[in-house]
Amino acid sequence: MPSTICHLIEVKASKGLACNHGAVLVRGTMTMAQNSSREFGGSHQPTGDLPSGAILMFVILTFAITWGIGGAYIYFPDWMEPRFGELTGLHPLFVIGTWGPAIAGVILVLAFTGLKGLRAFLSRLLLWRTALHWWLLILFGLPLLFVIGSLIKGGGILAELPEEGLAVAFLITAVMLFLGPMEELGWRGVAQPLLQRFIAPFWVGILIGLVWGVWHLPAFFLAGVVHSSWDFATFLVGCMAAAVLVTPIFNRSKGSLLLPVLLHWQLNIPFWPDGQPWDTYILVGIAALVTWFYRGEMFSRSNAVVRVIPETT
Repeated sequence: MPSTICHLIEVKASKGLACNHGAVLVRGTMTMAQNSSREFGGSHQPTGDLPSGAILMFVILTFAITWGIGGAYIYFPDWMEPRFGELTGLHPLFVIGTWGPAIAGVILVLAFTGLKGLRAFLSRLLLWRTALHWWLLILFGLPLLFVIGSLIKGGGILAELPEEGLAVAFLITAVMLFLGPMEELGWRGVAQPLLQRFIAPFWVGILIGLVWGVWHLPAFFLAGVVHSSWDFATFLVGCMAAAVLVTPIFNRSKGSLLLPVLLHWQLNIPFWPDGQPWDTYILVGIAALVTWFYRGEMFSRSNAVVRVIPETT
């Protein structure tokens, strides 16, 4: 059973898809981000928060972690596999690579604001208040998207269950919450508010979606990972559509991390059928409608969330 679970988790995860050393990394991170912040324009930085230039270090750290692991397995499999084993869904290196954006985000939050700032940052996981229609979209709209896409291509309304049965499917669903969705601590937790200090939310969504899609590239070259059979261009468009769609949800919930995490989780839940490429086309249409309906705030920074560390009252 464990090997089966590993394989299924690997497939579903791709659907959505040292103290001393750490001290040196933190010091270098702070210096580079502060220098970059002055180039961006320090006046945009809220007090008691990450400097705006931290976005550069976030991107560097995120790609270094994930591409470092993925690249090692792609280019040096004969060296990596005998020492660390095959890269499967529950392999520690697979988990670390998946958590790349979250790890990068937490490193930066700790570097600039310490443990107190990290506690405030993680408190955003408790923000749940937003309009009912956003909850309905996340809980029911996204599953329906997969079902419609599957039906269009002649599939069923649910994915085929693993041979081990319903209990294993629920177990995989629970595990998936702690894989891909944890990326949101980086993408929406750090990157979104930093970029919204300078760029309108719609374009931030497009930019993060583009980077998010490219960040997945190693998975398209790893043997046995479902990405290898996908069309990268369609996948990239889907990433940008999802990032645009989550943007007004993020801003209207005052920077909630809970809602983006749940939205991301829905993209990975194993019960929903494979609707590609139609689910991507439908997602683009939904993102376009949401953008048009909320065009006033999507193309203005006036109500955008720009704090990584929420203000304490």
